[in-house]
Amino acid sequence: MRGLLVAIVVAAVAAGCGGGGDEPPPPQRACAGAARDATSWPLFGFDAARWNAAPASVWEGSGSSWHRTEVRLPGTVDSSPVFAAGARVGGRSCDAFVVTTTYGRTIAIDARTGARLWTFTPDAISDWEGTTQITTASPALDLPAGVVFAASPDGRIHRLRLADGTETRGWPVTVTRDPTHEKIASALNLDRGRVLVTTGGYLGDAPPYQGHVVAIDARSGHVDAIFNALCADRAQLLDPPACGADGAAIWGRGGAVVDPRTGNWLVATGNAPWDGRRSFGDSVLAISPHGRLVGSYTPANQHELDTGDVDLGSTSPVALPDGLALEAGKDGLVRLLDPARFGRGILGGDAQLMTVPAPGGQAVFAGAAVARGNPTLAIYANHAGTTAYAVRDRTIAPAWQNDHAGTSPVVVGDRVLVFDPDDGVLRILSVRTGRVLDTLDAAAGHWNSPIVGAGVIAVPTGDANAHTTSGTLYLYRR
Repeated sequence: MRGLLVAIVVAAVAAGCGGGGDEPPPPQRACAGAARDATSWPLFGFDAARWNAAPASVWEGSGSSWHRTEVRLPGTVDSSPVFAAGARVGGRSCDAFVVTTTYGRTIAIDARTGARLWTFTPDAISDWEGTTQITTASPALDLPAGVVFAASPDGRIHRLRLADGTETRGWPVTVTRDPTHEKIASALNLDRGRVLVTTGGYLGDAPPYQGHVVAIDARSGHVDAIFNALCADRAQLLDPPACGADGAAIWGRGGAVVDPRTGNWLVATGNAPWDGRRSFGDSVLAISPHGRLVGSYTPANQHELDTGDVDLGSTSPVALPDGLALEAGKDGLVRLLDPARFGRGILGGDAQLMTVPAPGGQAVFAGAAVARGNPTLAIYANHAGTTAYAVRDRTIAPAWQNDHAGTSPVVVGDRVLVFDPDDGVLRILSVRTGRVLDTLDAAAGHWNSPIVGAGVIAVPTGDANAHTTSGTLYLYRR
């Protein structure tokens, strides 16, 4: 049953849509204040492990109907917002969502009113705005430092003050030598004082590019570590043509996932050559915080995946609470893996414990949500539907499933939120049964996924591949 929706269009947020970097910014708005004891949602996936699970405390309000605010933006947000609770913005304590558009504008939005608090625009945005050169990376909040990290399509990472959106000294930091071929597609991560960034290729996989991970000191901007999935023996930013191999995109929505048990980074790569030494196409890699390869898993049919454009790495790995991991790919399979058995230089091996069909047996392009319990549930969604998989005793099996399409689900207490980009709706389901509790109208999308802050659900819509310079964020409050 659909909740009653009251639509309020925040026209002021649309001021300044379109144009280039020379366009004057709209006036900064005063924020409406902060809720007491609100919980921040600082990263895509909520935390560095990318479990996409938040405590029930992010919910507020007890009404039976939802009020919708439609926020018009100067760009499409084909990613996830982040949320800062009680941040100092314009001299006041404020609850704010922060989003990055496909052309690199980063915007702070008042969670109560939908008003734009500030907008950061990259210097040279007019060089790429409206073109195919984009980013779909979610920003990352460092709340103790009062900053937000954001990507722009010129291959740079920015460190912006939450107070006003201005860039801090020593930034931005470059993470690719060829931003026209190497795309920052995945969400930024933040762990142990470092920003983790991954790169892939653009739609169509036009060479030259190599997927790589860059770790940046979150304060100084110093590049601490680099791992290249091709030419893996060269720990530096490569001029892509100099490698001699192309691909191995790290483009799953979660990018570099931090294993909460080991601190290692888990990444999955796309199509590329594999030799187990310097080239790691279609593989799951465990990389130490020093940027060194610890171990890897590569399916026995890697060559088939590579030649058939069936990326293993269409999603990021899921590090489960019991030390196991999941990887879902374009081949319509979900693999249960044991990272303790990762090897190097071998195909197959004994790291793969089981496989089960992905929802509808179709490709997966979204992150998973992990609901801890007995059993632990891992929830995946794709265009065929949504499935919760029960993981226990080193086995995996479907617990419930439906035919409702979805992007990356998020668990909030005993509910799971799934945005359906095909029907343009947000569904709220029971975590343990999958029963639909409510359906909220939005608009069509692509990789966009929801979060919740101070009782407000935020859902961006639109498709990065439409190359538009406007978009809409929907806010729902009871």
